[in-house]
Amino acid sequence: MALTASLSHGSSSFLHGESSNSNSKSTLFMGAPLTFSVSTLSGKQSFSQKKLVVHSRKISGLEEAMRIRRERELQSKPKFRKRPPLRRGKVSPRLPVPDHIPKPPYLSSNILPELSPEHQIHDSEGITKMRAACELAARVLNYAGTLVRPSVTTNEIDKAVHQMIIEAGAYPSPLGYGGFPKSVCTSVNECMCHGIPDSRQLQDGDIINIDVTVYLNGYHGDTSKTFFCGNVSDALKHLVKVTEECLEKGIAVCKDGANFKKIGKRIRKAMVQTAIVNQNRVGDEICSVILREIHYH
Repeated sequence: MALTASLSHGSSSFLHGESSNSNSKSTLFMGAPLTFSVSTLSGKQSFSQKKLVVHSRKISGLEEAMRIRRERELQSKPKFRKRPPLRRGKVSPRLPVPDHIPKPPYLSSNILPELSPEHQIHDSEGITKMRAACELAARVLNYAGTLVRPSVTTNEIDKAVHQMIIEAGAYPSPLGYGGFPKSVCTSVNECMCHGIPDSRQLQDGDIINIDVTVYLNGYHGDTSKTFFCGNVSDALKHLVKVTEECLEKGIAVCKDGANFKKIGKRIRKAMVQTAIVNQNRVGDEICSVILREIHYH
């Protein structure tokens, strides 16, 4: 027995499908009268016509408004050109450092040094040296930022940073730390931190974090910043902006007697408020260490 349905000429709304024959799937017309005819396959026909009207569910005003809003959001959402994943380039040999420049103690081994168990209290002379190391690191970082543009390789940035540091009589702290082969860390796009400079050319639209650390007069000065390469998307600009705001909020917590954990809590609170949360904990040291090993997470 085959079941066929035909649509009468009444008023209709929301048509979901077409009329079907004996070999097709069942079809539903919403809001329109349906006429069903029953026939046998033996050739004898008996007609029993009945009309059935299926009404669609009425949509409330709030649901309709939410639907319209979602459609507008999807239409206004910017479309980004999918960027190919970051690929490692060729890493050149480490650069030499003049013999007269004092070296940090961890160069004797490729094993990451452990944190010193001793508390370090710095006197006024030590604080002065610490400031000098940090000021040099900041100058080098600003210079490195001027080199960021499409077609420049991170290896070229490393060479420039290395030269500026040794000309100031300092040692590039990353070089040789746990076997690290370069004088600066360059982290492009999805590379979270401590990227190794190589032959890859920067592309228009990249973001790059440059992490500069110098060893001067027994102190490490450490700083980093994320730079834009060419025309960067609004989404990436927003990410960098929020990250810098979180940094400032974390710095505001720093004072005599403050617990380190409060810094993380303040930063996470700011991240949650802007709906940007990173579940992975990564970062650099908070302060410099005199005549002792530095440690990276």
